[in-house]
Amino acid sequence: MKALNMKERVGLTAGTIWDLLSKKNEISVTQLAKVVKEKPLVIHQALGWLAREDKISYREEGLKLFISLTR
Repeated sequence: MKALNMKERVGLTAGTIWDLLSKKNEISVTQLAKVVKEKPLVIHQALGWLAREDKISYREEGLKLFISLTR
């Protein structure tokens, strides 16, 4: 099986995050990293991709950062 290039990994991770949020509503970025099981660099790029497409919203609570799908 061919290894994925970085752009493909980021895209697939963005899809995984979107699917997770459609079921879970909201999750902290810290918890997201544990659930998705991907390198932090890829997770943050996937979040940037989703944010740029206006698919996710951010909410801060103290020192924690939460994400959810844009309504």
